Amino acid sequence: MGQTVFIPRELDANEPRVAASPDTVKRLAGLGFDVIIESGAGTASRIPDEEFAKAGAVIGKAGDVAKADVVLKVRRPDETELKAYRLGTAVIAIMDPYGNDAAVDALARAGVAAFSMEFMPRITRAQSMDVLSSQANLAGYQAVIDAAAEYDRALPMMMTAAGTVPAAKAFVMGVGVAGLQAIATARRLGAVVTATDVRPAAKEQVASLGAKFLAVEDEEFKAAETAGGYAKEMSKEYQAKQATLTAEHIAKQDIVITTALIPGRPAPKLVSAAMVASMKPGSVIVDLAVERGGNVEGAVPGQVVTTANGVKIVGHLNVPGRVAASASLLYARNLFAFLETLVDKTAKTLAINRDDELVKATMLTDGGQIVHPAFAGKQAVMIASAEPAKPAAAKNPALPKKAAAPKSPGNKSKGIA
Repeated sequence: MGQTVFIPRELDANEPRVAASPDTVKRLAGLGFDVIIESGAGTASRIPDEEFAKAGAVIGKAGDVAKADVVLKVRRPDETELKAYRLGTAVIAIMDPYGNDAAVDALARAGVAAFSMEFMPRITRAQSMDVLSSQANLAGYQAVIDAAAEYDRALPMMMTAAGTVPAAKAFVMGVGVAGLQAIATARRLGAVVTATDVRPAAKEQVASLGAKFLAVEDEEFKAAETAGGYAKEMSKEYQAKQATLTAEHIAKQDIVITTALIPGRPAPKLVSAAMVASMKPGSVIVDLAVERGGNVEGAVPGQVVTTANGVKIVGHLNVPGRVAASASLLYARNLFAFLETLVDKTAKTLAINRDDELVKATMLTDGGQIVHPAFAGKQAVMIASAEPAKPAAAKNPALPKKAAAPKSPGNKSKGIA
């Protein structure tokens, strides 16, 4: 009998995505896996059980996770879910470990081999596995759609016999994957777009999309990009100069979209209450970093706030989940691409190579221990079970080796992803 992949329904009420698609179910079967999908797992992503069944999956229940060799999820399993997992099960998801030490400990105690997809290194080989990029791309798109919906005026310039409707002015802060897609989407809708970022390379990217770049371009700015291509934190002096320039610019904008995140830290504050107060009534700010504390003063997670001067601050949670039908298809392909690298194609079984750079970068827990270098020093937790971890040892005879830290895991301060 082949090994089993289980895809559960996400328990979080705010998570409509699913970790599989009919396409990836067929591909998983091609790798030799039996695929069980919990009934209703794809409903919120517009994938009914029948489509999964046609692709070759067995539609099961939550308890079927006890049969699984591999569990594919969107979000990290909680302690209640983990109680049903077998020792040695490979669990692949967006683990969100920063600031969640107790949850990471729980993964280790459960004896699972947990992989954090957001730690996937930014290398050519792993492009198809990059969940941050696939999901941030959709978040950037949806941010503009949400902004347009709240703006309640036309975005493009319209010349009519009755007069001219001026184009909306949109400002994107942070030119990562989300920021670039926001620029492109706002331009397609006809807005006049400007953007800012601390990386010099972003200037050319912004210009290539037909938008204007805004930054204090001093010597510190020119040296801002690190060797890995990621942004580094700027000095207080630079931040003050940039804030002054930004404040003057924001006062003239109709739409502002912020995307700045720094791995393992609260989101940097980019838009102050004074900047918000300077904007015209009816202006809209979309804060894509609201789940990490937000880039905008006054943003409230999960709410659209209207300020005293009539500015709307949009703080939707899980923005990729707002386009779940598209996000799930991309996320499922990311997971499959990674899982494929963990499989022995000849034996058609899971064979995790702990010397592989992708495994080193993403493996969070293994054999009852926290093994990721960013978290391992905090606590080593033994499996809370009298049963020996034979399943893990049988499949993965190699002992965990100290992993080399990935260059920069998680979301990047140059903008989401």
